[in-house]
Amino acid sequence: MRYRAMIADDYEAAYQLWENTAGMNLSQADSREEILRYLERNPGMSQVCEDKDGQLAGTVMCGHDGRRGYMYHVAVSGACRGKGAGREMVSRSLKALREAGIAKCHLLVIEGNTLGRSFWSGTGWQERDGLVLFSQNTDL
Repeated sequence: MRYRAMIADDYEAAYQLWENTAGMNLSQADSREEILRYLERNPGMSQVCEDKDGQLAGTVMCGHDGRRGYMYHVAVSGACRGKGAGREMVSRSLKALREAGIAKCHLLVIEGNTLGRSFWSGTGWQERDGLVLFSQNTDL
């Protein structure tokens, strides 16, 4: 596997991976324009991996708000799972957050995504109790 920072040219392959990843929820916020804006705002924090043929095999969207880090769309293609790609990309993103002075990172997993929940709990992340997420569109 080859690991590197995610760039604008990765968008189409990344979106295709996300569409084919069980438990992944996509929305208008995942449009090309929105993802490129996120990458520009958080340079070098999001990661991808490529397989031996140079095909995109995994993604981690990562950024911060100046206080806490956040990860989104952590995905690895079925053919490349179980080989440490997810762990390596997450590790690289956490390192970028540390270098930016960010001490803690959060992520969201859809409640019914058992594969995702298993990955995160198996890699040392703690599932939080007692939190309720509220959301609202800004176009009131």
